[in-house]
Amino acid sequence: MVIRLGRARNLVARDQSRLDSIDIVRSGPHRGSTSGFTRRAGRNNRGIITSRHRGGGHKRLYRQTDFRRSKRGVLGKIATVERDPNRGAHISLVHYEDGDKDYILHPEGLSVGDTITTGPDAPITIGNALPTEMPLGTVIHNIEIVPGKGGQLARAAGTPAKPIAKEGRSATPGLPSGEVRLISQNCLAAVGRVGNANSDSRVWGKAGSKRWLGVRPSVRGVVMNPVDHPHGGGEGRAPVGRKKPSTPWGRAALGGRSRRTDRYSDNFILRRRAS
Repeated sequence: MVIRLGRARNLVARDQSRLDSIDIVRSGPHRGSTSGFTRRAGRNNRGIITSRHRGGGHKRLYRQTDFRRSKRGVLGKIATVERDPNRGAHISLVHYEDGDKDYILHPEGLSVGDTITTGPDAPITIGNALPTEMPLGTVIHNIEIVPGKGGQLARAAGTPAKPIAKEGRSATPGLPSGEVRLISQNCLAAVGRVGNANSDSRVWGKAGSKRWLGVRPSVRGVVMNPVDHPHGGGEGRAPVGRKKPSTPWGRAALGGRSRRTDRYSDNFILRRRAS
């Protein structure tokens, strides 16, 4: 995937960049694998905002992606490589020998016409999914935490993971965040790195491009009033006025750990993520 810079015809295009879609097969989504979904706009079930700066955006269809890789032992052929408006990674439509069609995450290096399969006897080639008892150092993605539940780790665009140790019935994958955790060797993982690795290098160029994605504007706390934010108030451009920056609700911001300390999976984490 190549990043293309636009000509500086105006102030927006001067800094704007886009991803070259040479690898994308231009086709509409497969209707049998799509469904509508209602956006929550950052609200919970009571209508209270729990994630700020969300709302609006272009209407989307949800592509039902097979994170479980449920077609065990059935050969599939890559039919298309498509954009997914709901994630940074690309997805591929797979036509299986038994007539079914499913979307999967598109790994880097897989092309239209290539074949994939799933199961413990699958060869260790890009796109195939097999248990994590594979050789150490194999680049993998879409890793299950619980066998049969579907991949939950290393699914973002460009993310690779690698098994770095095996002991007994457990495997130890090194995750993109730097975290190292124990999982069962019966958990499935797909071989290869998630495609569209340059998606985070795109420069949107204008605020409207982010509004199309459903991202609303944010306002700095230092320009608010004291009643609205702990950083607010003062004459002119006043500093924060605290030892540490704070959230709007008075908690320490920038680097504070927010993960619960009583999660059931704490015992399986051997090394915490870096930040």
